[in-house]
Amino acid sequence: MIDLRYVKKLIEIIDESTVDSIEITSDKGMKIRISKSPQQRGAVQVAAPIPIPAIIPGGAAPRVSPPQGMQMIAEGEAPAAAPEPPKATTVDIKSPMVGTFYKSPEPSAKAYVAVGDRVSKGQIVCIIEAMKIMNEIESDHSGVIREILAQDAQPVEYGQVLFKLDPNG
Repeated sequence: MIDLRYVKKLIEIIDESTVDSIEITSDKGMKIRISKSPQQRGAVQVAAPIPIPAIIPGGAAPRVSPPQGMQMIAEGEAPAAAPEPPKATTVDIKSPMVGTFYKSPEPSAKAYVAVGDRVSKGQIVCIIEAMKIMNEIESDHSGVIREILAQDAQPVEYGQVLFKLDPNG
């Protein structure tokens, strides 16, 4: 029998992290797979915590139904066809490392880029400080900066989206 409190805690941990999915197999052969991506087989799409039902005496297992907008799929079942997401009009510029994000080379200097600026491939868009080393981050694409998602002098994680760039702009 699965401890529903354990499953709820796993969902909360996954929801609050950058991890997309996790699969746990017990020594008794029981599998639990939790995923943010509905395309993965056996996924639980997390939009809100699942309420834990009260345990019913007498061995009857409570039925857990996900909140509206969530989907639970048992292992081995194929997920229902999800609607295709809209085509992305922006490209993400992600952090290649863990460190501290800086928008300019020094505190009093002008930022490398601002929303609406046109950048070319290879242009420096920010600095990430890691272990007292200043790493200049370059754009992989040419386009227009549509959004700056990182805050100046704040920590960033590996793979975190720093900028949204419109390659058609």
